[in-house]
Amino acid sequence: MSDKMLAAAGHNDYICLNYIDFLSASCKKRWSFMDAIYGVIPIFGVVTRNSRNLPEVPSERLKALALQIISTQVSDEINIARLITLAEQQRIEQFDILLPYPLSDRQLELVRHEYVKPLTLQQHDDRLTISIPAFSH
Repeated sequence: MSDKMLAAAGHNDYICLNYIDFLSASCKKRWSFMDAIYGVIPIFGVVTRNSRNLPEVPSERLKALALQIISTQVSDEINIARLITLAEQQRIEQFDILLPYPLSDRQLELVRHEYVKPLTLQQHDDRLTISIPAFSH
């Protein structure tokens, strides 16, 4: 699987995560007990491991962290909310997620409910654009 397929960043810091490839990587991953715990238990915030050796490029760092928390054991809405939380933690204000299908209005509402904080979700066919309001701190 190509790194460009998981996340792409242009010279303008455009980030697009390919959700389909994350799910594929999750299916192929050899899960340890701790991986399973991180993947399915709702945690206060998103906890990742081994964050010392992460890439410096925001899109690459987000991709590496996302590989730790995306799980086929939870709903797409929860996975998307986890991606948004990771992006917020990495101070990424806008990014796209390429999805296997467009989300329904109900699914978009579930993402908003799961993430809790204000955000803008714009859907263009199977591409979801997430905008997190500017950071105040």
